[in-house]
Amino acid sequence: MKLEHPAAAATGTVYLVDDEAAVRDALSFLFASHGLEVRAYTEGPALLEALREPAPLPACILLDVRMEPMSGLQVFDELRRLDVPLPVIFLSGHADIAMAVDALKQGAFDFIEKPFHDAVLIDRVRQGLAACDAAVAQASSLRTLRARIEGLSPRERELMHHVAAGKLNKVIADEMHIAVRTVEVHRSRVYAKLGVRSAAELATLLVRAGF
Repeated sequence: MKLEHPAAAATGTVYLVDDEAAVRDALSFLFASHGLEVRAYTEGPALLEALREPAPLPACILLDVRMEPMSGLQVFDELRRLDVPLPVIFLSGHADIAMAVDALKQGAFDFIEKPFHDAVLIDRVRQGLAACDAAVAQASSLRTLRARIEGLSPRERELMHHVAAGKLNKVIADEMHIAVRTVEVHRSRVYAKLGVRSAAELATLLVRAGF
């Protein structure tokens, strides 16, 4: 699942999964009163099916732990397998330290035990939505960066790796069998196209882009 902003900005969407109708109704009212859209489900499989379609962003997921036919932790495992990048907050009235620690280690955004204060839950949900927004921006920036790198010519990409390794122009010229002046021209073009000013900045950028 890719993170992409919809055409119209959303104040935030909460995917709520709880098998207790009273809890769903109360939380739906709470979130709606704070200007958030709520999509409530009685079980995990219904959520997984809904997330086959692009999610309105920013969004986060609230999962009850004790549910059938899939527990919240099982749903979380499936979300990870499907590469759904939305922040997940667990809700449980039966939480223990080991369960909470394990969920957080696996990448859950938070683990809140029932009963909870409304203000605390709203605060954490808004933090989750902010984290989602930040992830959207980062993903967009990364796509743009990779497109710039892929837009370099084959010779420029070859030289790019030499420069990022900290090699001098003369060494690069010898290894690529080209003139030093040609290296200087290609280096200047690579810097300009990628928006960097030094070999160190270039190396950092390539690490960030996964090259």
